[in-house]
Amino acid sequence: MNVDRERLREDVERNAEFGHVETDEGRGRTNRPGTEANRRARTFLVERLEDAGLEVRIDSVGNVVGRWVPASADPDARPVAAGSHLDSVPEGGIFDGPLGVYGALEAVRTMRELGIEPERPLVVVSFTEEEGGRFGSGMLGSSVAAGRRSVEEALALEDEEGTTLEDALEGIGFRGEGRLNAAGWDAWFELHVEQGERLESVGVPVGIVTDITGITHCAVTIEGEANHAGATPMGERTDALAAASEFVRDVERAAEETVASESEGVVATVGSLSVGPNATNVVPGRVECGVDVRDVDHGVMDGLVGRARGSLARLERSRGVECALDREFDVEPASMAPRCRTAAREAAKADGITAMEMYSGAAHDTMRVARVTDAGLLFAPSREGISHNPREWTDWDDCATATGVLAGALARLAGAAPETEDRGS
Repeated sequence: MNVDRERLREDVERNAEFGHVETDEGRGRTNRPGTEANRRARTFLVERLEDAGLEVRIDSVGNVVGRWVPASADPDARPVAAGSHLDSVPEGGIFDGPLGVYGALEAVRTMRELGIEPERPLVVVSFTEEEGGRFGSGMLGSSVAAGRRSVEEALALEDEEGTTLEDALEGIGFRGEGRLNAAGWDAWFELHVEQGERLESVGVPVGIVTDITGITHCAVTIEGEANHAGATPMGERTDALAAASEFVRDVERAAEETVASESEGVVATVGSLSVGPNATNVVPGRVECGVDVRDVDHGVMDGLVGRARGSLARLERSRGVECALDREFDVEPASMAPRCRTAAREAAKADGITAMEMYSGAAHDTMRVARVTDAGLLFAPSREGISHNPREWTDWDDCATATGVLAGALARLAGAAPETEDRGS
């Protein structure tokens, strides 16, 4: 499965032009759903899909779909799908998302050029709003495709200026019809940059993901009493920020202890603080915190949230503050299908490529799709583990190598190679 490295590079680099931002180092882009940059990126993708002979359609929430039905395939068979997303975080890198979209397209082009004859159609997908930078909390298009969110609910989402997703998509001409149904796929695969250093550290070009960690976001409020910083004695204060500092340390300590005793991959972060009234000469009266908890075991995540609640209860007793915790976002971990992992291992072995099994600490559209069909996820190495940053970089040879493994896995899943023994899900 020797893919065309330069063609893949040309596609990813051309996509990088849409929303390009000037940076001192690396290559940055800002491509948010419904913007002019997003329109140009989508239009270019549609052109490339059509150039490759795929039939293109756009669904109601802007998911872009290219379908290839080879002469060898039953057109009514459940297809094998692959892809990722085109949107980015503000001043993000050029590989996060687009490598998966154009890697999927390159995999299909390679199969066609090699005369491979799949028994099933193949579908290339670009999901809308994976990053959650403008509408919703992320993985929007895939959540609709997986039936976790209705089309109507998604279209009604508003950005900070009150523009709805529906208006934004109509404004760029990508408000289509119908709903992409991931449950109708026989299998799904996504190629993504690792966003970590494990592959680079061991010199392995491809990662085969076993599990994607779950994510919990908690909104925490700590209410104290704002008062004069000079006239309020230390013993008479109810300092919300001082209490919050203890909470931050409690969350960190709980995660460290859980790593040592239960799950080495668990992480917990207090990543945002809003302090009121936020004046140097006022004792802080209110603090709002954002907490992020991730692990491949949802029970471990529950345990950390429980310890966060316990910390707040202690602070109420010891410091006289009033606390609240709202678990406002919770996505359970997702395991990758054994038959998808087997197909990837066999594809790597057939091409003489070393691959390593690993878990994903970042969320991806695949974790939504995995709820409704067999799913797999491949990683290509990230230089120094940097992502969501203009310095994000994956060598072009590694991009091509991982895309070749993707192509081999898709061919196997689509019936163009001998059946694997492990057919479980």
